[in-house]
Amino acid sequence: MKNRLKEFREIFKLTQEQLGELVGVSRQAINSIETEKFEPSIWLAYDISKVFNCSIEDIFLLKIAKENQDHDKAEV
Repeated sequence: MKNRLKEFREIFKLTQEQLGELVGVSRQAINSIETEKFEPSIWLAYDISKVFNCSIEDIFLLKIAKENQDHDKAEV
């Protein structure tokens, strides 16, 4: 899942470690989310969005896979 986490974190002048402490996860977890190796749970995404006082959708960019779109069209 694409995200703007690093961008938000830098605007708020937070390190990965500081953000992790605020939401209860490790620095490595924040790094994994930023590099798109890990997708956060809805609860973690919610906690992160509250740190930045914005919506989940402002940080995490939902992208529907092309295969799903093609599959849906085939069923019509």
